[in-house]
Order: sequence, then structure tokens, then C-alpha cells
Amino acid sequence: MRFLSRRLVMPNDLNYANSLFGGRALEWIDEEAAIYAICQLETNCLVTKHIGEISFESAAMQGDVVEFGLATKKVGNTSITVTCLVRNKATKKTICLADDIVFVQVDPDSRKPIPHGKTFEQLTKQAETEMSKLKA
Repeated sequence: MRFLSRRLVMPNDLNYANSLFGGRALEWIDEEAAIYAICQLETNCLVTKHIGEISFESAAMQGDVVEFGLATKKVGNTSITVTCLVRNKATKKTICLADDIVFVQVDPDSRKPIPHGKTFEQLTKQAETEMSKLKA
């Protein structure tokens, strides 16, 4: 899993118990997962089709830096399924896990699903190439 971005928990992100509001975390997860899927499939004509199990494990408090780990689980003909792990940057403690987030590529005019032409193997190789460039 690659941890690709971070956010600072601000006062307007908090619930009544002064911890990260679950709805805000879900908003961030959908956005981060969408950006990841857009980069993987090299198109921004994607829609969120499904978000599977969501498990909140621990709280994030004001001032915490949270990071988002994303991984491709499955690649279909028109879809990509990803997992998103949100954790505390300092402690590495899991805050939330959202599994089976499905995005579907759609035609920009008809909004109907269209094939994206990518395979799981292609995306795995693409990720390995990107990682090796970062290490160089």
C-alpha cells in the first residue's frame, strides 16, 4: 500500500466529541480514492459506484496529521476497485479502513460505463515503475 497524501485535522473537521467527524473522514476517503483511481486509469471521467465495508478503529484529534494509503484490489472492464487505509502519521495507528471502493469509467456525454482498457497487471507494473523513479 502506498501512502500518497496527508491532511491536517482542523477545528472545522471535528465532531461534538472533539475528534475527527466520520462524515469528514468519508469525504476525504472518497476524494483521495477518486484521485488515485483517476491517476491509475489516466482519465477523470470516473464515478463512485460503491463503497463497501468501512471500519473506524481509532480517533483522530485536532492537530493530528492523517495519511491515506491506497491500493488497487481489482480491475474490471469498466471499473477499478481500491482500498483506502487512513492512519495517524505520527503513531501509524489505523483511524479508518474503507474497503472495496469501486469507480467506473463513464462516457463524458452519455454517462454510460465504457471500457478503460487497463489490466491489473498493467497497473501493477505502472506502480512499480513510478516507485523506482521515486527511489532514483
